[in-house]
Amino acid sequence: MTTPAHVAIIMDGNGRWAKARGLPRVAGHRAGVEALRNAVRAAGDLGISWLTVYAFSSENWSRPKSEVTDLMGLLKLFIRRDLAELHNAGVRVRVIGDRVTLQPDIRNLLEEAESLTAGNTSMNLVIAFNYGGRDEIARAARRIAEAVERGELSSNDVTAEFLDEQLDTAGMPDPDLVIRTSGEIRLSNFLPWQSAYSELVFLPCFWPDFTREHLAEAVREYTGRERRFGGLAERDIAL
Repeated sequence: MTTPAHVAIIMDGNGRWAKARGLPRVAGHRAGVEALRNAVRAAGDLGISWLTVYAFSSENWSRPKSEVTDLMGLLKLFIRRDLAELHNAGVRVRVIGDRVTLQPDIRNLLEEAESLTAGNTSMNLVIAFNYGGRDEIARAARRIAEAVERGELSSNDVTAEFLDEQLDTAGMPDPDLVIRTSGEIRLSNFLPWQSAYSELVFLPCFWPDFTREHLAEAVREYTGRERRFGGLAERDIAL
């Protein structure tokens, strides 16, 4: 198996990393931003064309207001400080998630990042922000239902392929590999449709401790697996 074209990462464990060091949670989030910078560089070095990161879920708004404010500030800092470097490196930034409910300054910043880097081709960095997989599917289903009500679609037009084109990830390849840090073994509403046949790797390290070696380790594990997409393995066919 070759290097995965698309790797998606659930960046988990910032708060627990900070707690273990007697630090405030925001310190863990700051360290997590640095780990993200390193992960983007490492993905490029490994020849990964698409890197999707779970930056902020639609459920994260329920966290304490002070923590949400800190996270918004770190997002702004990351884009303002790193956008030029990403652009110069040929990285295209895309954002998935519900933008309607975002504050205008956050929405404008995300759209600025997308607009500036739209023509870049060396690598794709997809930021899942205000994202939830069930919400994404519900929003797509609502748009389809409205189109059927207007007579623009027939119910027979609604196939799996058509629904796929209505999702936030339309035009993107499904992730070959999904990585989650912190030792938790679940997807937490991250790309449930797109990861139907993804390989999953769960690492015990907290996200701030994630290094290029961890990414390389996950890729090595991926390359040692045989993806069947619901079919039979070659050895089983031979039998």
